[in-house]
Amino acid sequence: MISQFFVLSQRGDNIVFRDYRGEVPKGSAEIFFRKVKFWKEDGEGDAPPVFNVDGVNYFHVKVAGLLFVATTRVNVSPSLVLELLQRIARVIKDYLGILNEDSLRKNFVLVYELLDEVIGFFSICSFLLVSTLCEIYHPTLQHPHILKLANNCADFGYMQTTSTEVLKSYVFNEPIVVDAARLPTLGPASIFMQGTKRMPGTAVTKSVVANEPGGRKREEIFVDIIEKISVTFSSSGYILTSEIDGTIQMKSYLTGNPEIRLALNEELSIGRSGRSIYDYNSSTGSGAVILDDCNFHESVHLDTFDMDRTLTLVPPDGEFPVMNYRMTQEFKPPFRVNALIEEAGALRAEVIIKVRAEFPSSITANTIQVQMPLPPYTTRVSFELEPGAVGNTTDFKEANKRLEWGLKKILGGSEHTLRAKLTFSQEFHGNITREAGPVSMTFTIPMYNASRLQVKYLQISKKSKAYNPYRWVRYVTQSNSYVARL
Repeated sequence: MISQFFVLSQRGDNIVFRDYRGEVPKGSAEIFFRKVKFWKEDGEGDAPPVFNVDGVNYFHVKVAGLLFVATTRVNVSPSLVLELLQRIARVIKDYLGILNEDSLRKNFVLVYELLDEVIGFFSICSFLLVSTLCEIYHPTLQHPHILKLANNCADFGYMQTTSTEVLKSYVFNEPIVVDAARLPTLGPASIFMQGTKRMPGTAVTKSVVANEPGGRKREEIFVDIIEKISVTFSSSGYILTSEIDGTIQMKSYLTGNPEIRLALNEELSIGRSGRSIYDYNSSTGSGAVILDDCNFHESVHLDTFDMDRTLTLVPPDGEFPVMNYRMTQEFKPPFRVNALIEEAGALRAEVIIKVRAEFPSSITANTIQVQMPLPPYTTRVSFELEPGAVGNTTDFKEANKRLEWGLKKILGGSEHTLRAKLTFSQEFHGNITREAGPVSMTFTIPMYNASRLQVKYLQISKKSKAYNPYRWVRYVTQSNSYVARL
């Protein structure tokens, strides 16, 4: 049960606001934004997804640069509310095609209509109307309109449905389409591939309910294999912990809901066996993929999964996760990170950070960011990059004593080094490595996945011989927690 829901822009503008129960002050949006803003300015990093101010619990997620926020005074499950916020953002994106401030403002009527179906809303006007009708129809109270209003009385602030397919039966307004050409240019991570064909990621920035110009819908389906990697390296470069959290996302623009067969690796094993995926002498061989566990969307049928690793489903409208999986078996990390800090005098020290790409040269990583906390008495940092380095940015955040190194892209097989000379305001005593680090790294690698889980084919049941919809498959690997200790 939530009291309020609102969406804020990066400037703190209130784009969408709905008060369900009237028990939280109206100025809660401003209180929330000031708290989140000052949290960052105080050098404490980003605000946590859940916090409490004056007895009000605030829950928020950031999606496409927008803050989706819910408030409540009661004790509710944080994971439930955070999942609800993510699903609301997904439903709105399914309907609008593009999720940004401009599309929300142009489609605010549709957005509020969706919200009233997703989360029950009941106002005092509705209460007075129910009371009046009850007096008129007493004692029968069986009129269908009264029953419908009475049901609404019981669900304000509670989730009803987040299924795009179900909502299409109640919400009939079509969105005002925002021109995708006005959006910022997309990097390599937004490229879909099918053989030698390439299709820009803006292909999925369209509504599941709106038609193409001319009233026709383009028959196509998109599948994303997205993996988030967590790795911890020791000071000597050995892997201490490693884990992959993956998901197979699907977004369908197929009319008539045809049946789909999605085939994965034949040598896919589920459940830990204690073997490395690189144990070529084992019966599973070099092509084996060993997952710790996985779960599937409710629409997936697993009748033949144990025999041929094929998933059969009738995809619902909108974007949804076909399969979530987790892997902690040994795998080859995409980057090797080595960091060293050593004394260079009474008030000086030198930091050396090396990043080596372990993936093939045909693949390019982008949006790489390396960060390292420095000793609290650091006053100045001078940087030295390799000769000919292009697309690198360096910065010293004095407020929170942090070194930042940005790389626009990294080709597979390449190695990059940063040297930083530190100046201190006082002499350090003891081991300097205890007051600096660890090094953390964020990145995105399109068309690469560390687990080697593959979609072998995507088969769609044909309505006719001429029916041949477009199929697009994309692999994306992102960092979750990529850390190297000093």
